[in-house]
Amino acid sequence: MTTPQVVAYGSPELLAAATAARLVTCLVDAQAARGTASVVLTGGRTGAAVLEQVRAAPARDAVDWSAVDVYWGDERFLPAGDPERNETLARQALLDHVPVAPSRVHAMAPSDAGLSPEEAAERYAELLAAAAGAVDHVPSFDVCLLGVGEEGHTASIFPDSPAVHETERSVVAVHDCPKPPPVQVSLTLPAIRRAAEVWLVTAGEGKAAPVAMALGGADEVAIPAAGARGQRHTRWLLDTAAAAKAPGVSSARVS
Repeated sequence: MTTPQVVAYGSPELLAAATAARLVTCLVDAQAARGTASVVLTGGRTGAAVLEQVRAAPARDAVDWSAVDVYWGDERFLPAGDPERNETLARQALLDHVPVAPSRVHAMAPSDAGLSPEEAAERYAELLAAAAGAVDHVPSFDVCLLGVGEEGHTASIFPDSPAVHETERSVVAVHDCPKPPPVQVSLTLPAIRRAAEVWLVTAGEGKAAPVAMALGGADEVAIPAAGARGQRHTRWLLDTAAAAKAPGVSSARVS
């Protein structure tokens, strides 16, 4: 897999704006090469801020949004439209404001869809397999956006949890999450590693320790974010507070 590239920005606002600019460029480049593009979205404050910056960017219309496939790295198992769902946040921040094709927005099933969490995970795995065709069980996403938790989780893959030990399934139900709500649905590390580019985007001094451990070679069982790597690029996009303890950060570009 790829050697991580670390880029630190002077504030969370700069981080969100710079990541948004990178994302627009990535999608435009993918469409220039292939006609379509795919992105895996993340939740949280930073994830929503990135999408809001994409929405505000003058270059956003360079993307043919009708030819973008949108996926999620994880989802809170809550009713449709719940304000805490990552899908809801993404729609409010960006998707309801660009001409994305509804058939290309691949949301994970909500808790009121008549499915158990395990069935919701299986349904999403089937969707990914269908999108991948005969190539693999998971499509090669152009870019997968991820956050990092204060204990080192990414998506809904928590330290030493069944999800971090999963090697065969692409999507799993996650119970007893230390971060609420207790039930979530998540891509696994093998699915994340199908992405051409994986971007771990996080801000704040509370993230400095897990960022440093992940970049310092921690085992993915202890720090799941350490196992999130892209086929072509792995980028850690941070603010200076989150990058404060990272090894080699002095050589990283700080904006």
